[in-house]
Amino acid sequence: MRKMTIDDKLGLNKFNVDESYSHIDVDLDYKDEAEIRKLLLACPAECYKYEDGKLLFAHAGCLECGTCRVLSHGKIVTAWRHPNGNFGVQFRHG
Repeated sequence: MRKMTIDDKLGLNKFNVDESYSHIDVDLDYKDEAEIRKLLLACPAECYKYEDGKLLFAHAGCLECGTCRVLSHGKIVTAWRHPNGNFGVQFRHG
């Protein structure tokens, strides 16, 4: 049996996404590219994208690690909460 890679393990996670509620509030009009780059490089789920000079964010697939909250210092991520009950990521690695 081959050893599972990180991508293999992450692929086993189950997401129950609340489409009507994002547990992360993001200032999409933020312009400091150095600060934006921090989030782009640090988010393991790649929830943040930067295209044509515009910050994009999607909470579906978030691993709820809080890295964006810590790196942002309230600048880009204006609020971070855990998802409502029964929503969010369910880690399943084997």
